Amino acid sequence: MGSFDGKVAVVTGAGSGIGRELAIGLARRGARPAISDVNEEGLNGTAERLNALNAKPHVEVLDVSDRSAVQKYASSVAAHYGVVHQIYNNAGVAGGATPVIDCDYDTYERIIAINLWGVIHGTKEFLPYLIESGDGHVVNVSSLNGLMAQASMSAYCTTKFAVRGFTESLRAEMLSAGYPVQVTLVHPGGIKTNIATAAITEAEKSGTEITEQQRQRAEAYNKKLLKMSPERAARIILAGVQANRSRVLVGKDAKGVDILVRLAPRYYSRLVMWWDERTFGGP
Repeated sequence: MGSFDGKVAVVTGAGSGIGRELAIGLARRGARPAISDVNEEGLNGTAERLNALNAKPHVEVLDVSDRSAVQKYASSVAAHYGVVHQIYNNAGVAGGATPVIDCDYDTYERIIAINLWGVIHGTKEFLPYLIESGDGHVVNVSSLNGLMAQASMSAYCTTKFAVRGFTESLRAEMLSAGYPVQVTLVHPGGIKTNIATAAITEAEKSGTEITEQQRQRAEAYNKKLLKMSPERAARIILAGVQANRSRVLVGKDAKGVDILVRLAPRYYSRLVMWWDERTFGGP
């Protein structure tokens, strides 16, 4: 891709965390950001940061699980700028910590709607504009859990593995058809965001009873695992996008998991179970 200068870059989930820092990093590199989030307060906070950089972003509240809303959003961004070059499908939620046997269907549907359908919606609705631009780029955010599955995280892992498959299939199609669109898949490790706490908050809002074990697990994530700053994560992602990398592993933990799964595909689940017990204090 070479340069971000003048590129119209769409970032979903831009109200906090990696999404906010991606938007800021893009603006500092000369891109023209279009930002969205379901959280209006957080989104406005990001918009203020961008306005301070004189980036003048396109700003819109958006629920990525709503297909018609994403369709209208893509049209709105394209009409505003006249062109769209990049889409960063970053919006996502955590899945709590519930075994399959206890996880209700509403939880599965909510997480799949945001984490997977959100990526599909964003990709499909913006792809024609990216192709038309002659210099397009799709950046889909999976997770360390798109490489490695963990117990009690079936909903989240399902979506992140699916994002990986969807994105790799898209890349093959772009290459086969000769379209001028690069495709990058991102696997972040533990990033210091509010994703673990937000999962508890959202579950409580929906009326789900939260166990003490789930609260302790979220606290353990915040204290022990979510270490890298979102700003550093965004720098790594943008460097990967600029280099047209097909896959970006963010953090030593993501790189270590990738090696573990490759070297011990038959046995890594037992190693992960042992690690879970040591980290979270129980099966």
